[in-house]
Amino acid sequence: MPSFNEQHFQELDISFRKNLINSLMGARPAVLIATANAHGKTNLAVFSQIVHVGANPPLCGILFRPDSVERHTLTNIRETGWFSLNLLSSEYAENVHQTSARYGADSSEFEAVGLDPEFTNDYLAPTVKQAHIKAICQLKEEIPVVSNGTLLVIGAIKWIGIEDECLRSDGSVNHYSGKSLAVCGLDDYASLQHVARFSYAKPDRKPEKLMP
Repeated sequence: MPSFNEQHFQELDISFRKNLINSLMGARPAVLIATANAHGKTNLAVFSQIVHVGANPPLCGILFRPDSVERHTLTNIRETGWFSLNLLSSEYAENVHQTSARYGADSSEFEAVGLDPEFTNDYLAPTVKQAHIKAICQLKEEIPVVSNGTLLVIGAIKWIGIEDECLRSDGSVNHYSGKSLAVCGLDDYASLQHVARFSYAKPDRKPEKLMP
């Protein structure tokens, strides 16, 4: 089994180290974050660093890399206070990945990659028409991560849209029906495959398998 310690991290080829660390924890949701600037110009970018922060109130978090280059998504969120999270099926993997290209501020990734923006009610952020799961969020706070200069942006979930087949009767989301796209690292995409669903774990009994 290959192993790496702190000394190895410094000696490894930069590209090798980046790929190793980014893919270490396996598949994560490939989420398209959609925003618009103060003039309504739309922006779209794929993120895998999305975290659940809480359900009451509904909160999510996005981890942004150090603000050393132009971050159109972050700039738009700061300008308008709004963004949306969008999950697409595996058939859109190429479109999703292409949003990671460094388009200029005067370009819209929606147009560049062949996806369509939709505006809901009076929210200032668009969603992706092709997404089967989507949520519109309002900026609540920014938390600097001192260790490496990244930024955790906290958003309050204000609206959710889910296709019928992706919503279970108990409120949980069925990502397998929608073939939600996942990403391992920076460029390795996958579609989720169901293994099992279990009852709430308790120390005095074995978990029961539930229906998917």
